[in-house]
Amino acid sequence: MRRNKKERQQLLTKTIKDNPFITDEELADKFSVSVQTIRLDRLELSIPELRERIKHVAEKRFDDEVRSLPIDEIIGEIIDIELDKSAISIFDVRSEHVFKRNQIARGHHLFAQANSLAVAVIDDELALTAKANILFTRQVKENERVIAKAKVEKIDYDSGRTFVEVTSFVNNELVFKGDFVMVRSNK
Repeated sequence: MRRNKKERQQLLTKTIKDNPFITDEELADKFSVSVQTIRLDRLELSIPELRERIKHVAEKRFDDEVRSLPIDEIIGEIIDIELDKSAISIFDVRSEHVFKRNQIARGHHLFAQANSLAVAVIDDELALTAKANILFTRQVKENERVIAKAKVEKIDYDSGRTFVEVTSFVNNELVFKGDFVMVRSNK
C-alpha cells in the first residue's frame, strides 16, 4: 500500500526505532518505494545509515558489558553478547578489506573479527588468545556481510583457560570456523 510522504516517514521512523538493523533495501520493499526514496527520507529525518545505527546501538548497549577490551577495539559490530556464554558480531566487507585484483577479503580481517569476538565474550578484565585452530571454508567477497557467532564451550577456572568456538557465516553459509583457547586473569 502506497502512503503519502509524511505517513511513510512517520512509519519509517517507527520501523527503524523498532529494528535499527533493518536495511534500506528491506525498508524499500516494506514501503513499496525505491531505495533512493528511503535514503532521501532518512536524510530528511536525520536518521543515519545502517552501519552508523549498528555502531550506535552496539556502543550504547554493550559498552558497559564488554570487560576484556574497549568496544572500539572489536573488529565488527557486536549485536548481542552474554558474557562467558555467547556473542554475535557483524562485519561488512568493504574495499579496504579486500585484495584489489579479485575483491576477495583478506583472511586476517575474518580472523580479527572472530578473535576479537572470542576476547569480548570473556567476563574478565584481561583475556588473551593462547591458541587458535582456524579453518576458512570459502572466500568472502567485497560487499558481503559476515556474521560471527561465538560460543563458550568450556571454562577451566583451575588453568584460567576458556574454550570458545567462533563460526562465521555469509547468508547462512559457513565461511570461517575457529576454536580459540583464551587465557583469562581470574582463576
